[in-house]
Amino acid sequence: QVQLVESGGGLVQAGGSLRVSCAASGRTFSNYAMGWFRQAPGKAREFVAAISRSGGRTQYADSVKDRFTISRDNAKTTVSLQMNSLKPEDTALYYCAGERSLIYEIPKDYTYWGQGTQVTVSS
Repeated sequence: QVQLVESGGGLVQAGGSLRVSCAASGRTFSNYAMGWFRQAPGKAREFVAAISRSGGRTQYADSVKDRFTISRDNAKTTVSLQMNSLKPEDTALYYCAGERSLIYEIPKDYTYWGQGTQVTVSS
């Protein structure tokens, strides 16, 4: 079992920056690829970014590419999402997710999920 707890959400103006983080506990963090997803009101949950076990591979949704950066610290068992040039359409509940995987694998499906942290971007 892996427990994931997000933090760092909040209210920011369009064009601003925000960093959300996820603290993991329960299993060997470095065995898990990690991802960030988001869900806006009335919309389906969507993929935002993911990072492989070692951090050697990353993947981004086209809508956030060149604005968001995912990173991880295996020693601190955390994964973060740095969000720059935020837009009102980035407003959503952001979820951290984890999946046991091969070292360079970016999974499509995730077993473990956090409760989410709200990010609101005002225009």
